[in-house]
Amino acid sequence: MFCTSMIDVANEFNISSYVFFTSGAGFLGFTLHIQTLTDDENQDIVQLSYMDTETPVPTFVKPVPTKVFPSPVQSRETLDLVLSTARRLREVKAIMVNSFLELETHAIDSLSSDNTIPPVYPVGPVLNLEGGTSGRIKKPPEDDVIRWLDDQPPSSVVLLCFGSMGSFEAVQVKEIARALEQSGYRFVWSLRQAPNETTKVPRYYEDLRTVLPEGFLERTDGIGKVIGWASQVELLAHPALGGFVSHCGWNSLLESLWFGVPVVAWPMYSEQQINAFEMVLELGLAVEIKLDYKNDLYNRMVETVIVTANEIESGIRRVMEDGSVRRKVKIIGEKSRSTIIEGGSSYASFDSLIQDLIRNVS
Repeated sequence: MFCTSMIDVANEFNISSYVFFTSGAGFLGFTLHIQTLTDDENQDIVQLSYMDTETPVPTFVKPVPTKVFPSPVQSRETLDLVLSTARRLREVKAIMVNSFLELETHAIDSLSSDNTIPPVYPVGPVLNLEGGTSGRIKKPPEDDVIRWLDDQPPSSVVLLCFGSMGSFEAVQVKEIARALEQSGYRFVWSLRQAPNETTKVPRYYEDLRTVLPEGFLERTDGIGKVIGWASQVELLAHPALGGFVSHCGWNSLLESLWFGVPVVAWPMYSEQQINAFEMVLELGLAVEIKLDYKNDLYNRMVETVIVTANEIESGIRRVMEDGSVRRKVKIIGEKSRSTIIEGGSSYASFDSLIQDLIRNVS
């Protein structure tokens, strides 16, 4: 979806353009709605994003709090990129979205009923269930962690993993550690060092004791594992996993649903706040730690607050103890697997997409 400039190349050769939108239908609708508010209603989106209010967005049933507006719309420079992308999306023949009808029914229906938007085909979930990440070295699985999980009861372990760019400063790391100790739950924690001016990306700690509270590793020995890189898919697939503290990247959310593991939402950057809002408040498929948290890669002017150990512990307890959320996630997980096989909604949507392609190239 960040390659919309290729539409110009396609136009030059008189080729139809199709876009694969890697986030959800709700966020697709949000992106297009922001562009409508700007171009048709002359609204100042940056100013709106800093107001303490709510605004209706067609792809959501509930009004969207402006506090969960993604950070790219909070600065003029990055907002221009969002708006440019939205305008180009309206030019294509169709948009494929990495979602499925049973998950985002209202959002997909809303997009499909808007004649100013190209046809939208939900073809998800599109997932890499083999682990590893495209474009990066595939690291070996954490065999000792898997062996440790093998010895744990079903649905008893909480995973903390924050994506390829997720990291925290030392003061926040200590709050997370205290929360884990206070909760008493078993855990696997993928912990990496915050980037600096030189590295720009998260790094691995050479010695975890330099950042964790004194004695933490000794006190939690046998209860939890603190690791660097994590094969998130492999861990989520393990029956011992009972909860997932996540940054709410769309792929991570789809993976958690696929494996039936409920999420504790702790969004950080990009569209993750919107994703968290949708999962927690719109769909009731997750619990929250802090929906409006921002650990911003794009706008360093956005203040990063410290989330307390008590707030984190509360989220962990709710995800591990709330049976209603777990049941809903299990049901959606089953639907996510059935939707991509013959007879499923995404299977049928993909077939319709193929027919669309044939019509436009013949």
